[in-house]
Amino acid sequence: QVQLVESGGGLVQAGGSLRLSCAVSGRIFGIDAMGWYRQAPGKQRELVAAITHSGSTNYADSVKGRFTISRDNAKNTVYLQMNSLRPEDTAVYSCNARVIVSLLRIGDYWGQGTQVTVSS
Repeated sequence: QVQLVESGGGLVQAGGSLRLSCAVSGRIFGIDAMGWYRQAPGKQRELVAAITHSGSTNYADSVKGRFTISRDNAKNTVYLQMNSLRPEDTAVYSCNARVIVSLLRIGDYWGQGTQVTVSS
């Protein structure tokens, strides 16, 4: 059973920082791409940042220069460092991982989501 467990959300004032973590556990062969998504009330889920196994990254325009995604392949963990937070960053943040479960099976898995609230 593959599980993604997130941590690090919370309440922060505008201009502050938070660091999200997402650890993948279970019997797996490896992990391809990993990413962070967010969904604000009344809005569609959007990609915030993604990172390949080799470390190539891409970001939503709204977070470029403020957020940094990274990963530790030895720990099967992805991080999202969020700086200069704005009220519009308020959302539920969820991590996603493309997991190589076996030689014949690759699947997309999601974490449970963590709330990030930025007060003005």
